Amino acid sequence: MSQLYNAVRLHVSLAEVEPPIWRRFVVPAEWTLDKLHLVLQAGFSWTDSHLHEFRIGGLRYGDLDLLDDGYGGPRVFDYTEVRLADFVGRDTTFTYLYDFGDDWHHVIRIEEWLSLDQVPRHAECLEGARARPPEDVGGPWSYGDFLEAIRDRDHDDHEANLRWAGGHFDPDWFDLDLINKDLRNTFRANVRRRLHQPRPRAKD
Repeated sequence: MSQLYNAVRLHVSLAEVEPPIWRRFVVPAEWTLDKLHLVLQAGFSWTDSHLHEFRIGGLRYGDLDLLDDGYGGPRVFDYTEVRLADFVGRDTTFTYLYDFGDDWHHVIRIEEWLSLDQVPRHAECLEGARARPPEDVGGPWSYGDFLEAIRDRDHDDHEANLRWAGGHFDPDWFDLDLINKDLRNTFRANVRRRLHQPRPRAKD
């Protein structure tokens, strides 16, 4: 059955964050989970500077060199051996965890399997909403405190939090063209990852 499809449409949202931060992607069905990791990094503008793993049906999938520490924790399966196409015919929702300190849980829902005229060469973001939180902000609850501080010029942490975010942060920022440019460059060697969101252009 999987050979009938060459792509899959995924809806991905950050858990425990309101209003929702989400993206909708079309991804080649033959891509493995290690490639999906890079798609999620580019699609949410993360910097790929922390540990990560997928959790599917109670099992862990990730980079064995980074996660299989031999200390008796739950076994980690190699995510380079699992294709998205392996989930055809299964009603699957799974999670991607980025940063084991901040615990950014991405809820991934398979929306539709696609038979496109041409196999996609790269992932594409179709739509989405809102900016991802700053790296190392402390997780969903700390992100709420961060937003409260940057919105209140009289808050004790207002200036410090703005500096942490690069001097500017718009929680509603979402640039579809820029995200798709990042997705096209996902697998390029020495790709530069954007730590902070772009500043708005000055109006004439």
